[in-house]
Amino acid sequence: MRSQLRGLHLLIVATVLQGCMVGPDYKRPDSGVPTEFAITDNATATQDQIAAPISSTWWELYQDPVLNDLVAKALENNTDIKLAVARVEEADARLQEVGAALFPTIDLQSNVNRLRISEASVIPIFEGLNPVRQIYDISLGAEYELDFWGKIRRAKEAARAQALATHYARDTVYLSLSGLVVTNYLLLRSLDAQLSVSRSILRDLEESLRITRQRLKSGFNSALDVYQAETIHSNKIAEITELTRQRAISEHQLAILTGVLDLKLEEGDIETLPIPPTPPAGLPSNLLEARPDVRQAEEQIIAATSNIGVAKAALFPSITLTSRFGRESITLGNLLKSAADIWTAGVHLNLPIFDAGRLLARLDQASAQQKQALASYESSIRAAFREVNDALINVRQSSEQETALQASKNSARKALQIAENRYKSGFSGYLEVLVSQRAHNDVALAVIQSRQNRLVATVDLFKALGGGWEAETLRHAPLGLLEIFSN
Repeated sequence: MRSQLRGLHLLIVATVLQGCMVGPDYKRPDSGVPTEFAITDNATATQDQIAAPISSTWWELYQDPVLNDLVAKALENNTDIKLAVARVEEADARLQEVGAALFPTIDLQSNVNRLRISEASVIPIFEGLNPVRQIYDISLGAEYELDFWGKIRRAKEAARAQALATHYARDTVYLSLSGLVVTNYLLLRSLDAQLSVSRSILRDLEESLRITRQRLKSGFNSALDVYQAETIHSNKIAEITELTRQRAISEHQLAILTGVLDLKLEEGDIETLPIPPTPPAGLPSNLLEARPDVRQAEEQIIAATSNIGVAKAALFPSITLTSRFGRESITLGNLLKSAADIWTAGVHLNLPIFDAGRLLARLDQASAQQKQALASYESSIRAAFREVNDALINVRQSSEQETALQASKNSARKALQIAENRYKSGFSGYLEVLVSQRAHNDVALAVIQSRQNRLVATVDLFKALGGGWEAETLRHAPLGLLEIFSN
């Protein structure tokens, strides 16, 4: 009875110690950023645009089936995605390996050994026996390390955090790749629109050149007007050639991103793409927590914090339970008899006494790595906050710029019409037409580029917010923001 009580007492002590975990527990650090981003002016946005939450497939807001297909192909075929997915699989396997240490290992061994016993042995029992014999054995063994100090559990925490970090790293690649595809597609459509406008202008210049040559033959103007018309006509041809080259390069870039190397896209128009919804004023900064790179940085802190516990647990003794049961016989027939039973059971204790400070140095390394992860997290939070503020400003200012350029385009078109009519009527020289044509040409292309900049600014905003703003995230937003979304 006393031995049974002693065994029960040891079991209770082992169970209590099994619950101990040395090392610090993770606590989320203070981000140190304001609670809201910069105030945005949504006067030009409709109420539906302001109130609509954005899903993770934000590129669908541009309502372009070609773009949706390109993003889908990129997410499926891109080599960076395949690399990120492979890293996720590796991290998940690593987590499974570390977690398996919480369970005992069991193995089955079977051996057949032929050996020779020394005939010069001092043991007389061997006299007259055959010194060469064969031994058969089979055994089942188990080994289990008692996780008294939480070393294995802390290691599992670290492995789990690292696995999650690789998942978020993959999501970061998803977000960056989709943003890159959309940005390049917008550039392609902008070049298409610029080519369309430039070809239209070229037709007008050809007509203007025809008129100047005809007026030269009639004696109403000098050869100077013809040479000026030919110059601007040739410059426009060169400009169209350059735009064509840039479009081909942009198309090649999309081919690489999507993995469709023979990609060919029909021409389109960037002005047909709608402006996506804009976020409301007072957007809460806790939306940054949805960014995969911020989550990745936080998981790296968790892993580094858990590794401190692993290093600290190594300073304490480790206890491993071992056992093996089997049978051993010099003849194969006797191996199945109970007389051949063999067994062992033991407790292995490892207590570090002197290692010249190696274990303490590892603890210091783990602490330093945790400080590095914390600094990286703070840096990623601040960079993310700046990116969102920059994107918000870019969205607002690019909208105002496009409005102003559109008004300038209308005025330039009217001025060109007046200059052409005055020139045809003989009230002014061709220089006035030339100046008006150049102004109209420049502002017409600037309007297209401003539309591209405005759309790219929305892409940057989606990326900066981690892919948009979900309704689930907004439940934690300030009351004023929730009221805006509920109206």
